[in-house]
Amino acid sequence: MSEVKFGLSPQQALVTATKHGAELLGLDDLLGTVAVGKEGDLIAVEGDPYSDIHVLENVRAVVYQGRSIAPANRK
Repeated sequence: MSEVKFGLSPQQALVTATKHGAELLGLDDLLGTVAVGKEGDLIAVEGDPYSDIHVLENVRAVVYQGRSIAPANRK
């Protein structure tokens, strides 16, 4: 398993950026984890970010507030 900055594992870095970030902002009732009633902001990547954090550099799809946004429209 690879490490990211400051010695975190990829899983620790993702949880820190999502779940813990939402908790620190007081938004964990809306954001930070995937659950019924939350905003529904997601990204899809090809591969396992827990094994290789760098797969996050190539986002294949984006879901924002429960709606799909086509990455092909990004330039």
